[in-house]
This record gives sequence, C-alpha cells and structure tokens, in this order.
Amino acid sequence: MLHIRTPLILHPGLSTPTRRIWLKLENLQPSGSFKLRGMGLLCSQAAEQGKRKVVCPSGGNAGLATAVAAASLGLKACIVVPNTTPETTRARIRKTGAEVIVHGKVWDEANQRAKELAKGADTEYVPAFDHPVLWEGHSTMVDEILEDCPQVDVLVTSVGGGGLLAGLLTGLIRHQRMDCRIVACETQGAASFAAAMSAGHPVRLPRIDTVATSLGAAQVAAWPVQHILDFAHECVVLSDDEAIMGVVRYANDLRQLVEPACGVSLAVAYLDHPAIAEAHDVVIVVCGGVSISAQLVAGWARLSAEVEKSSAEARQSQ
Repeated sequence: MLHIRTPLILHPGLSTPTRRIWLKLENLQPSGSFKLRGMGLLCSQAAEQGKRKVVCPSGGNAGLATAVAAASLGLKACIVVPNTTPETTRARIRKTGAEVIVHGKVWDEANQRAKELAKGADTEYVPAFDHPVLWEGHSTMVDEILEDCPQVDVLVTSVGGGGLLAGLLTGLIRHQRMDCRIVACETQGAASFAAAMSAGHPVRLPRIDTVATSLGAAQVAAWPVQHILDFAHECVVLSDDEAIMGVVRYANDLRQLVEPACGVSLAVAYLDHPAIAEAHDVVIVVCGGVSISAQLVAGWARLSAEVEKSSAEARQSQ
C-alpha cells in the first residue's frame, strides 16, 4: 500500500449542533492528492506483472502520483503533460526521477501521445481517471470514511474525469451504503459531468475554460454517469470565483493550500449551498492538488478583498 490513511476532521468553523462538516484530508497524501490511491494500486499490479515502465498522461496530479508510485516500486516513469501544466508542477514530477514530456495544448492531446509511448511489452499505460483498478484504489477512501464517520449522509466531491467519483461510488456500493447522497461539484468552464448527466451519457465539451485546470477533462468516464443514478445525487456547478473563494477561505481556516479543483467542493460548505441543506453529517473530500502556491493564493486573497471592498462601497452609496 503506497498511500496513507488520511485524517477525517471536523471543519473548525462551519459545523453546527445540527450539521457537521467533515473534511477528508486527501491533500496530505505523499503525492499531494487522492490520486496516489488508484495510481499506487495500478502501478503495483504492473510491477507484479513484470512491467518495467509506466506512462501516464496528466495535467499534474495523476502524473505526480504515478511518478511517486513508480519511484517507490523501482519502475521507470514517463509523464506526458499538456502546455497548461505549470513549470513548478513539472519540476515536482522530475524530482521523483520521472521523465516529463510536454505535448499538446490540452490533456486529450497529451493522452494520445502517452498511448503512443506505452505500446512496448514492458510498459504499462496509466490512465488519469478511466480505469476500474484506479477506482478500486480510490474506493479505499470510503473504507476509512465509514470507519471514522459511519453516520455520513452526504459526500461532496469534485469531478474532473470522474475517477474520484467512480471510486467513491465503488466503495459505497461495496459497503451497501446506497443511502448516502452524492454532491458532484464542477466549475462552469469544465462541467463535463453535468453535461453528461443532462444528456444521459458522456458528451465532449467543445473547450475547457476554467482556473480549475485539474477538472479539465473534456469528457468524463461513462461508468460513474451510469452508476450515480443508484444514489440520491445533485450536480453543483460553481463559478471560478467561487472555487477560488473556497481555496482562500480554506487556506485561512486550515493553513493548507489546495487547488481550485478542490476549492469548488469546499465552496459548497462556505456558501451554505442548498445541496447540503438537509444533511446532518457532510463529508467533503479535500482532494488536494499540487499546482498551487502561496503566492497564487495570496494574490487571489488580495483580489477577493478588493472586490469585497468595492461591493461594500457600492452598497453604501445606494
């Protein structure tokens, strides 16, 4: 097992006597995100099968998790990232000893290149989100959540390609907890899951336009679109500004940095969103993310303060 058992803690300011807000701190994984659960399992199986190299297409988090797993297992790793992946994230991946190839403007183009590079008999292709072994690995999160908070009635999660969501559903089905409600969160410029739910099947977005680049899968996996129908659920699509607000407030409250892809789920609690209005025990998956910095969050905090000040002045002048 390459991942760690992460804490489940009460949010210090948002919980009330009638509704508790729990945080599953997947940002504390050695790779900085939940991705290590699934990538670790898939890479471990590849090593057992005699593979010597893994290739993963990634915007950042899946790639770093695969690189960390590969280094632990003695495998070579090649991570293919699009141009949008920050240089700081590429550098983090390289520090593990992995090769980093920059290809394409978006993840889909990087994915095609990764598939081409993974055709060797001794090489394993590690998809970013659409694979049942990844979902099995991610589902271990549910084992921990139910051990720590068996009374959970709502799970709040961000959705990019659908791998995390599929893992949560897999775990809940295994534990026969079909009564747990799912709140699936996205930003407006990358709402491929909400589009799939509206259409009844995965659809491809014409473009991705969001600060939450880790949510930037143009088309989600089919399995979670089908199986979330077995649960009470709601799709929540928030703005980039609201996702950033989630990041900034979480940094102030917990002194931890997460990406906007994670901030969008945290924003559901900070906004007291109607999706959790009737809940008693809400677990928010703090999925993490490595493409973030103190400087970036500080800049967003200053901008948010300026916007709030301008709004207050406008209200006073009315």
